Amino acid sequence: MKKRVLFLCAANSCRSQMAEGLINHFLVDRFVACSAGTQATFVHPRAISVMKEIGIDITGHRSKTLSEFDGQAFDHVITLCGSANENCPLYIGGAQKKHIGFDDPAAASGSEEDILREFRRVRDEIKETLTTFFQKEKMLS
Repeated sequence: MKKRVLFLCAANSCRSQMAEGLINHFLVDRFVACSAGTQATFVHPRAISVMKEIGIDITGHRSKTLSEFDGQAFDHVITLCGSANENCPLYIGGAQKKHIGFDDPAAASGSEEDILREFRRVRDEIKETLTTFFQKEKMLS
């Protein structure tokens, strides 16, 4: 049976959306990932773009709030930004919260290429960090 993971970020527009897409793509055999925010906004077009670059289509994703998952059970709840870490309950859907923070690529400035470079860097960092985390989790179970 697949484990369920919920990724939380403030706006559910970049980091949590990329994390959901990455885990559902690379670890689909073991996990079902969802994402939410402390507020719902939109899925950032640059997040969609940099995910497409690696063959993952998140155009069907939408920004959601944590309340959409009321009553659902999760094996892992992972906050990806400081705001979500501070503002979300410690215990959600049967799982204790863990914080694994990443820079906000939406805060990047400069040329379009500079901003996309930051989105790619954060995407790759999320992929590496979370796949390593869940590989270690597999060894412990």
